[in-house]
Amino acid sequence: MKKRVYSFEEGRAEQRKLLGGKGANLAEMTRIGLPVPPGITVTTETCLDYYNEGKKLPAGLADEIRAGIEKLEEKLGKKFGDPENPLLLSVRSGAAISMPGMMDTILNLGLNDKSRDGLAQLTQDRRFANDCYRRFIQMFGDVVMGVPFGDFEKALEELKEKVGVQEDTDLTADDLDVLIGQFKELYTRGTGEEFPQDPFEQLLLAVEAVFASWNTDRAIVYRRVHRIPDDLGTAVNIQTMVFGNMGDDCGTGVAFTRNPATGAKEIYGEYLINAQGEDVVAGIRTPKDISGLKEEMPEVYQEFVEVCHRLDDHYRDLQDIEFTIEKGTLYILQTRSGKRTAAAAVKIATDLVKEGKLTPEEAVMRIDAQQLDQLMHPSLDPEAKVKVLAKGLPASPGAAVGKVVFSADTAEELGKKGEKVLLVRPETTPDDIHGIVMAQAILTSRGGMTSHAAVVARGMGKPCICGCEALRIDLAAKEFVVDGITVKEGDVLTLDGSTGRVMLGEAQLISPELGTEFQTILKWADDIRRLDIRTNADTPEDASRAREFGAQGIGLCRTEHMFMAPGRLPLAQEMILATNEEERRLALEKLLPMQQEDFYGILKAMHDLPVTIRLLDPPLHEFLPNLEELQVEITRLEMAGDNAEELAEKSKVLGTVRNLSEFNPMLGHRGCRLGITFPEIYEMQAKAIFSAVADLVKEGVNVLPEVMIPLVGHPKELEPLREMVINTAEEIKEKENVDFDYLVGTMIELPRACIVADEIAQHADFFSFGTNDLTQTTFGFSRDDAEGKFMHHYLQKKILEENPFAVLDVAGVGKLVEQAVKLGRAAKPELHIGICGEHGGEPKSIAFCHQAGLDYVSCSPFRVPIARLAAAQATISERK
Repeated sequence: MKKRVYSFEEGRAEQRKLLGGKGANLAEMTRIGLPVPPGITVTTETCLDYYNEGKKLPAGLADEIRAGIEKLEEKLGKKFGDPENPLLLSVRSGAAISMPGMMDTILNLGLNDKSRDGLAQLTQDRRFANDCYRRFIQMFGDVVMGVPFGDFEKALEELKEKVGVQEDTDLTADDLDVLIGQFKELYTRGTGEEFPQDPFEQLLLAVEAVFASWNTDRAIVYRRVHRIPDDLGTAVNIQTMVFGNMGDDCGTGVAFTRNPATGAKEIYGEYLINAQGEDVVAGIRTPKDISGLKEEMPEVYQEFVEVCHRLDDHYRDLQDIEFTIEKGTLYILQTRSGKRTAAAAVKIATDLVKEGKLTPEEAVMRIDAQQLDQLMHPSLDPEAKVKVLAKGLPASPGAAVGKVVFSADTAEELGKKGEKVLLVRPETTPDDIHGIVMAQAILTSRGGMTSHAAVVARGMGKPCICGCEALRIDLAAKEFVVDGITVKEGDVLTLDGSTGRVMLGEAQLISPELGTEFQTILKWADDIRRLDIRTNADTPEDASRAREFGAQGIGLCRTEHMFMAPGRLPLAQEMILATNEEERRLALEKLLPMQQEDFYGILKAMHDLPVTIRLLDPPLHEFLPNLEELQVEITRLEMAGDNAEELAEKSKVLGTVRNLSEFNPMLGHRGCRLGITFPEIYEMQAKAIFSAVADLVKEGVNVLPEVMIPLVGHPKELEPLREMVINTAEEIKEKENVDFDYLVGTMIELPRACIVADEIAQHADFFSFGTNDLTQTTFGFSRDDAEGKFMHHYLQKKILEENPFAVLDVAGVGKLVEQAVKLGRAAKPELHIGICGEHGGEPKSIAFCHQAGLDYVSCSPFRVPIARLAAAQATISERK
């Protein structure tokens, strides 16, 4: 039979999965001789057995726990339940991956009416014994039996008011006798039973409660947010009680071996004299800074400092330590790797390398790549007091404060005047780009994490919250309503794109700091990684910013965004409204110099580095006015009857919009299909690209253009378009008397393209996986509809472990990518392959790209540092 109960002497640090983080660390501290109260650990496997057996403790477990308790009794010379010399216990959770505050703890277990009296006699302190007993009844009633914690707190507050005291510590032994009676009444009223007097019954109920706390709502949500598997289970740590509430030579506290906010090498923490642990954690009393212990108990403080240094050295990491002082003796109750900010994580990792405790590779692995987002954007001050109005999808990280506006035009107008604005829309379209540029952040009531607003905001490094469905937006009235609160245009909000919270008023923000330690970590990462890191950038400004962040080229330049500028949109619409090729070419001739200027700027900003330019991808109707808005405008003109010319023009546009509208635009007339039916559009773009290249070559600038044909699913789609691009390039070389290199490739975003990748590779110099569309076409999901309507159900019900638009679906989409890589390189070994969807900035997806043999990933500029680190971590993991 497998062993289910381990003493602290039997465990080891490497048994974290079996004993949980807390149990493994208690065993390790015991092994290295630190003052740890003895105890036993019930394994995480037993927790899983508890659930497998219908939430029942496995047969025989009670006997194994009893045997473990008997060994503790032997060691300590006390008896569990003995009325004269009682052994008292704490019962705590402890998962393999730390989940602070998410599961349950019970202290002072083993007390009953008789052992309370024995404890009073033994310590000659009736007040202390009563204080322990009232605490135990409250914790057991709340945690184990579900009696509301607030009911106990209310009784305590009413008693303090009645006897005229402010602090719990001012209550006398007689006062606490009264309180114990009241607590027992609350327990009986809440459970229908008397408070249990059998200590072993108390213990088994407590063990069961800790196992049950693994699946509380808060624990489930925490695991989902932090991507912790649901099948780990929690251990139960049963430990001998030591008491910090026996008088002024006792105390309790929590401390970190380094500052978890800044990373500075200094002990950081708090303590309380004459208290138990939950007093510090629950804020029942205001704790003191740990430095005060040096004055109150100098010898204990010095010993604690030495323990902190020893644990920091032993674990080679920031430690979060819980301690208790009983009658001047220090006990360590827990140590674990401490939670920290991104800035602290970076500083601690680099400092540990300087101290000779870590190698650069180990330091790189210590940083949570995803957490680096905190360093790239302003963030909400953790101390800020906020009023949360609503919560949406955290689509782009960072925080921003500004006035609410409901149109892109207003955002642009006010933004140009220097006012900070937040653009609030039901959803955004490419038409809103000018407003997005000027806004501090974006909030939409519809759309998902990879919607237009989200993708554009991430590319610009702007906070964004999408899919905030609680908002009832009235664009005409310029207001939205949520839970009875009306927010009008001009009102100030704070948006936290890292959490999805929408807050009323102005909250305090913290500016990002990219220090030397940050650059050091990234330099180490660059020395390790195999994958190149490119960026998705559509402007010279984005390109320059990404370069500063370490991008090694542009993996996706979306040309459609260039058509949306206010001065160009009419020309784009003129091209679309053309009734024949001649009219279309005339409009394209007007757009040509503008496109050439765009490409000139981007290529120059990325000199000496590759720039992948995707030819026009979205359906043409996206550049035209909205159908419903046009109909409203035409009706208004018809009723007014005073502008026949404008009415005719609008009616013509309406006809074109209707002709171009599609039942499923995502699978419709877009991408290479536009190039096949209207080759003059792609021809104009190719001319603009290579004309810009020719100008730069004459200036002595080294440029590396890569032209990408989107949405190819058949080699015969790519073949004529590739030929057209090559012919255009060669014509310009001859005309301008210059020479330059270039590549022509395709975006792989359809399952069929993956299946026939060997045939497509015959006509391509490179592949770039567009994993957003590849995910949509593989799953048959509409991205925005999926995220807005049913994705959260799929995640809650475990149909999907992760949102496939956020984290690459390795089992499905990943297999198609692997197949395309294998087939493509079999046909053309030198084929260059990358990824340019938003997955290119997500650490798990980057690890897959490394394993699949890709050459590069491309992501938004502000995720380039994350990708650099994640790519290095993928290389290190592969070596291991």
